[in-house]
Amino acid sequence: MNDETSSAARLLSLSVVVPVFNEQESLVQLIEELNGGIGQSVSQFEIILVDDGSTDGSWSVIRELSQPANISGIRLRRNFGKAAALTAGMKVASGDLILMLDADLQDDPAEFPALLKQINAGFDVVNGWKERRLDPWHKVYPSKVFNWMIGTLTGLKLHDHNCGLKLFRAEVAREIRIYGELHRFIPVLAHARGFRVSEVAVNHRPRQHGYSKYGVRRFLRGLLDLLTVTFLTGYGRRPLHALGSVGLTFLALGFLGLGYLSALWIAMQTGLVTPVAPIGNRPLLAYSIAASLLGGQALSLGLLAELIVANTNRTTDGYSIRETTTSIGNN
Repeated sequence: MNDETSSAARLLSLSVVVPVFNEQESLVQLIEELNGGIGQSVSQFEIILVDDGSTDGSWSVIRELSQPANISGIRLRRNFGKAAALTAGMKVASGDLILMLDADLQDDPAEFPALLKQINAGFDVVNGWKERRLDPWHKVYPSKVFNWMIGTLTGLKLHDHNCGLKLFRAEVAREIRIYGELHRFIPVLAHARGFRVSEVAVNHRPRQHGYSKYGVRRFLRGLLDLLTVTFLTGYGRRPLHALGSVGLTFLALGFLGLGYLSALWIAMQTGLVTPVAPIGNRPLLAYSIAASLLGGQALSLGLLAELIVANTNRTTDGYSIRETTTSIGNN
């Protein structure tokens, strides 16, 4: 029996990681829904509530809810962001699977069996898809553009990369590192390391309490993080391939321009061409010199980046092992 069959045949343990930021009104109902929607599908589960610097009474509620053995709370010293809160929760998670969802009750815990079904089908990451999204238009339409950009640049086409409801195997959390706003790119980062990613349409509910933390700044940060993820997944271990390509392109353009001007100057000196304007007054000279300098700088940065990658202790290997035969490591 292979690993996929055996994992599907037994009940897996689950760690639910919930980042919390000023959501005191939602927490009691969230725990009730999690207990009702998860208990029948896994052998055992734990709930980890991570207070990301809340300024309301969220931590007091978390302390009261943490009386059962399977519910625990973590309080960060200040608001570090959702990625940091998720990382703190995943570090102490003990389950075979990790379910992440938001604390605002818009993610429905009753969707867990549908996500688990995809895991048992052999996938490593299951991303929620808010097919009927109950958010204002200024969140919906930019999100559609953002999802299209992610799929185009990374090759992983999902309808809703930013959905807060995600289920994945514990080894995914061990192999990827999220910071900044990279929590929305967990499927992309996992896909880049060879994990199998799927998505499931899930129920999206209107916000009942509090207010949305979404804003223009978050969208702009997301665009910058998309560039980061595109570079990390495509060239993170071979930066010279990206910077070198840019450098060689500009060097070629610069040398072509300078070569043309040199040939023109020689032709003008020998009388083969009638002078029209001095070489030094032509814009092509400035453009060619600038392109040559830019190309040289890009190549230099690429070489420096290669040295850093080669001589820095890496937090993750450049590969991901799916399975081994039983004899590996037993000698």
